[in-house]
Amino acid sequence: MKSSELGISAMYRILKKSGAERVSDESAEELRGIIEELANKIAKSAVDMALHAGRKTIKAEDIKLASKPFI
Repeated sequence: MKSSELGISAMYRILKKSGAERVSDESAEELRGIIEELANKIAKSAVDMALHAGRKTIKAEDIKLASKPFI
């Protein structure tokens, strides 16, 4: 099992707040994996945008622009 940056309890809360009455361990794990994969893609794209703009600092606008294709 690989290490995760996101806590599993947050996944349970997200699913519960979305209306789930009960949440299986597998569904919380799957949601965490998908969110982490998506976050990694957005982060890499944001880094590329900042570097292209000649910056080392990632700004909120980089994240917003990088996330557009996924929303």
